[in-house]
Amino acid sequence: MRKSLIAVAIGAALTVAACSDKEATQQATDTAQTEQSQTQQSTSAEFNQSNPFYAESTLPYHAPDFTKIKFEHYKPAFEAGMAEHAKEIEAIATNPEAPTFENTIVEMERSGALLSRVSSVFYNVAGSNGNDDTRALQGELAPKMAAHRDNIMLNPELFARVKAVYDNRDSLEGEALRLVEDTYKGFVRSGAELNDDAKAKIREVNSEISSLTTDFQRNLMNLAKENTVIVDDVAQLAGLSDAEIKQLADAAAAAGHEGKYAISITNTTRQPVLSSLENRELRQRVWEASAYRGTGNTETDNRPLVKRLAQLRAEKAQLLGYDNWGDYVLETSMAGTPEAAQNMLRDLVPAVVSNVEAEKAEIQAMIDAEGGDFEVQPWDWAYYAEKVRAEKYALDSEEVKKYFEFNRVVEDGVFFAMNQLFGITFVQRDDIPTYGDDIRVYEVKDVNGETLGLFYGDWFTRDGKRGGAWMSSFVSQSNLLDKKPVILNNQNIKKASEGPTFLSFDEVSTMFHEMGHALHGMFSDVMYPSLAGTSVSRDYVEFPSTFQEDWMLNEKVLNNFAKHYETGEAMPKELLDKVMAAKNFNMGYDTLEYIASALLDFEYHTLSPEAASSIDDIAAFESAALERNGVAIDAVPPRYKSTFFAHVFAGGYSAGYYAYMWSEILAADAFKYMQEQGGLTLENGQKFRDTILSKGNSKDPMQQYIDFRGQEPTGEALLERRGLTTPKID
Repeated sequence: MRKSLIAVAIGAALTVAACSDKEATQQATDTAQTEQSQTQQSTSAEFNQSNPFYAESTLPYHAPDFTKIKFEHYKPAFEAGMAEHAKEIEAIATNPEAPTFENTIVEMERSGALLSRVSSVFYNVAGSNGNDDTRALQGELAPKMAAHRDNIMLNPELFARVKAVYDNRDSLEGEALRLVEDTYKGFVRSGAELNDDAKAKIREVNSEISSLTTDFQRNLMNLAKENTVIVDDVAQLAGLSDAEIKQLADAAAAAGHEGKYAISITNTTRQPVLSSLENRELRQRVWEASAYRGTGNTETDNRPLVKRLAQLRAEKAQLLGYDNWGDYVLETSMAGTPEAAQNMLRDLVPAVVSNVEAEKAEIQAMIDAEGGDFEVQPWDWAYYAEKVRAEKYALDSEEVKKYFEFNRVVEDGVFFAMNQLFGITFVQRDDIPTYGDDIRVYEVKDVNGETLGLFYGDWFTRDGKRGGAWMSSFVSQSNLLDKKPVILNNQNIKKASEGPTFLSFDEVSTMFHEMGHALHGMFSDVMYPSLAGTSVSRDYVEFPSTFQEDWMLNEKVLNNFAKHYETGEAMPKELLDKVMAAKNFNMGYDTLEYIASALLDFEYHTLSPEAASSIDDIAAFESAALERNGVAIDAVPPRYKSTFFAHVFAGGYSAGYYAYMWSEILAADAFKYMQEQGGLTLENGQKFRDTILSKGNSKDPMQQYIDFRGQEPTGEALLERRGLTTPKID
């Protein structure tokens, strides 16, 4: 089956009544078949050639034609897509010929084209430009998509054919062997070998998990609105620039608060505005609006969802024969077990906490020097850290931003670096329609001039876009299906109301990071869609993206894009030296807030069903978990607290948030190795592309890394990258 379809089905939202005995199981199966038949009949009239999803788009590389797509097209296309896919799967499962790789596995890869087309467009638009209608449809589709996936993965006839091919795989090699082994493993891990009662329970659990994750994501949108901080008096905004104040005024006016100022809450606990606001009372209001969202402080309460999701995942793991959800998830990861990942994180804690204490002492000294009669609190840290940074490095972050003008960062920074490393170029295509304002489309040309695919840059924030930054695709690469990739990057940069938009250091770094994900999809060169691009384990997928971040500070790259927005002059060496010296400032805080969240994730997802169901107080559980892991420092809260931890309770990172650090070990080691081999050269880029970026999941991840590096990674480069140790000098 298509990678995109499986990913959507796993993440989709669900709710079905419980069934536990064989009679109920058969009844549920009969009901599902009846509903499927009724769906086919009801959609035949609604779904026809006038629907833009009826056939593949005629735009270049099958890019979605947003001049034709309307909201009312999605639902009938989904229903027709599920019905069509069900027919295709039934034909494979009941094929009278003996099962072979071609007539079973390859045919599954070819199936579901319509469903993939509509899924890839709808879920991307819902995340990037959603509204009440798309969120309602997501909720409606979730149980249907989950049931559709279960109907495939729990189909005994289909599994028998898959198993037969798997049992006779000795004649296969390369991608074909990898695909068969992964497909078989996927069926087993979905419950294909369970008895009927257990399968019925798995369906029930999958349904509820999908519904709750969709609810959690929808609630995050509501919470962002409910926790917006409205400021009446502009004097309280002292510390912000005139442009920033105007942005807040415009946001308030758009929300119906004319004459006031609206501070929106972003996805993490820490809020960017806290580094600038001089008013301590307002800083506290902003931090508390962020940290306590979803805890019942407003209408939307995510606490019941957190508890129930932890319980359901534990139950599902137990049904499938695992001790806990973490054991289940990490079985197919590079780490292998929760213990290995937890040990990696815990081993870092002493050094990180030591750095945090040193940073805290410097911040407290700054507070005391200014006559502040208080101990540093979470809402103080960023504000006074900036003061320490400015004093320690004489660095003005606002002055630095003037050298990070948005268009230059994109064209002369990110695109330039990718050209220097891989030889690719980005040609803007204004003729290809998009789903919203301020989205750019580029045709990506290879070093030989041939087209690789399309790249969409959706970099600015808008109402209806979820928080954070991410990569996804409208079309995934596949040689079997003759498909070139159509890739999408999202970010949440606040566009200036007028004049140039300036980026922070972190926003520039994030842009390089997401381009790394984009190239993982763009350079994919595999036969089968299920193995394409970023279809790798969670603790490997962040490696190619994190690797690209460090090119931002390559001297050649930085000198090419870090130019003053008015004069065009390159960043002065004195300022550049300060930027380089300060880049690891506050890294103890950054690392600890991440590790705290990653360990919190494991605390939820290594529970037994009984332990998960006994959680009474989410805040108390969270506090105890942080204490237990030695990461409970009041002034440094987790990057994500439980009630807005989207990665694990709405996204695909449950028991997997550790992956960023695991991947950073690979990225730091790989980048250091590349510097030793000459740095930013086409030869180095080609090797990285050939051994890593083009392979998708067609080869074992560690073997991919060894093919590139010549050995497994070590953790030394990670500590150096984060400034938590001193590099050895030969």
